[in-house]
Amino acid sequence: MTAPAQQPQQPESRTAPGEGRPRIVVVGFGPVAARFVDELRPAAAAGAVELTVVGEEQQAAYNRVLVADLGVGRTSLGAMSLADADELAADGVRVLTGTRAARLDRARRRVVLADGTALPYDRVVLATGARAVVPNLIGMNPDPLHPVLPPGVTALRDLADAARLAEAVAGRRRVVVLGGGVLGLEAALAASEEGATVTVVHHGDRPLGRSIDRAGGATLAAALRRQGVRIAGNARSTGIETGHDGAFRALLLDDGSAVDGDLLLLACGARPRREIAEGGGLAVDAGILVDHGLRAHHTEHVFAIGDCAQVRCADPLCAGCAADGRTGAPSGLIAPGWRQADWLAARFRHELLGDAEPAPLAAEKPGVILLKARGINLAVAGDVMADPWDVFALDGGDCAAHGRAPLQVSLWADPEHGGYVKMATRGGVLAGFVALGMPRAAAELTLLFESGAELPADRSVILRLDGPEAALSPAASVGRPESTLCRCAGVTQGEVATAVAGGCSTVEEVSKATRAGTGCGGCRDGVRDVIERHFAAVAA
Repeated sequence: MTAPAQQPQQPESRTAPGEGRPRIVVVGFGPVAARFVDELRPAAAAGAVELTVVGEEQQAAYNRVLVADLGVGRTSLGAMSLADADELAADGVRVLTGTRAARLDRARRRVVLADGTALPYDRVVLATGARAVVPNLIGMNPDPLHPVLPPGVTALRDLADAARLAEAVAGRRRVVVLGGGVLGLEAALAASEEGATVTVVHHGDRPLGRSIDRAGGATLAAALRRQGVRIAGNARSTGIETGHDGAFRALLLDDGSAVDGDLLLLACGARPRREIAEGGGLAVDAGILVDHGLRAHHTEHVFAIGDCAQVRCADPLCAGCAADGRTGAPSGLIAPGWRQADWLAARFRHELLGDAEPAPLAAEKPGVILLKARGINLAVAGDVMADPWDVFALDGGDCAAHGRAPLQVSLWADPEHGGYVKMATRGGVLAGFVALGMPRAAAELTLLFESGAELPADRSVILRLDGPEAALSPAASVGRPESTLCRCAGVTQGEVATAVAGGCSTVEEVSKATRAGTGCGGCRDGVRDVIERHFAAVAA
């Protein structure tokens, strides 16, 4: 008996699934992908595009920045939510959660999922984000893609990590935080305040060592200790010790000592997730290399945004890259990713719906680092390593040869009460600053740094913002309407006030109306202040 002749395989149709509509597939469903999808919803609702988003987690997009707050019970998953799968589906967006994108088949223009399903695309947007760095310690699997963490060891990237932290905090257990960056310090402060015994272990002589100067770091370390957090500086970890049950018991250091604990919280930074791009033959460095239009190098159909994207165009003679002078590596901050998502969605809407064409995407400026914690208010930005009497700073060094003004440094410190302000200027304009324990000075310096405006000739004016006279002034806490309240989402004080006057009476309602407070969460107290001032005025 002869086997029936096999029919020749038909080439895959490029238009059938969307009936001629362009097909856009978004790989990743974190905060940046959620912002992009939300901005492109009008095109999907109008039937102008077939939009699909693929996320590995079962949960729709939520704010990962607040995972530590969830772990210590200071927020809820509902408050962290950034997308509703049902609402997106009602607008024609196909949402695939609990689904892993395994491969990018650029030759056939399709995303191949882990179960073998292929999603054809006309454009694909990679928003794969970053993964927590797992240090190479004895007792842990160092494979960066598939680390095997013993019980009692966790990072802070997803809901499962938050649940492990919540269990430790609820049991008032000993938490060891490995890493002295912002994420680790915020988690340490929150866990300590909720009753856990917390020790921060970090390299170098001070926390935030890459961002803050020596004196500011020493003042910060003292403030952390006053909040009940133990600090183990200049410490290099070599491995972990586990009990008979295989669970974490101690972090081993290179001097032979050990830090006992019940939970090891890894806060050693994050690395861009670039595997799917690498497997698809795309150019990568620290992240996925994209040009100033967020298009991946040497392709017309692949884009990348957020923590996985590294803006550095393929043209070695590009004036923009030369003027930027930086590598374009991902910052790890949510605000730049949201700006990229907004811009790329606006560009696609322009092509699909005829909306206004967006202006070219501006290069990112150095960000302001904020430490959000009860009892500690810290803002750091720019070049802060010079001291007031450094010869290089005062004499200008090679500044004249490069056409730059010399760096001038003003400094004020009150270590006993945790106050520290440092202002480094060139030609009267801030090149960097540190403001610890001085919340109004921090807010003003942040505004001046981001706007590029000159400081007052009398620098003490900045310090007096936190003085007793300013605190007694009714207008002391009232920001200017045009000043930015939520830097992550770019929402001004006036926009929040308008939303409150329009009926928003809670932080959550303001967040839904304006997006303020949906990023790092550092502005939520400011939003609450606007609400309280509004209703106090109404009551009066």
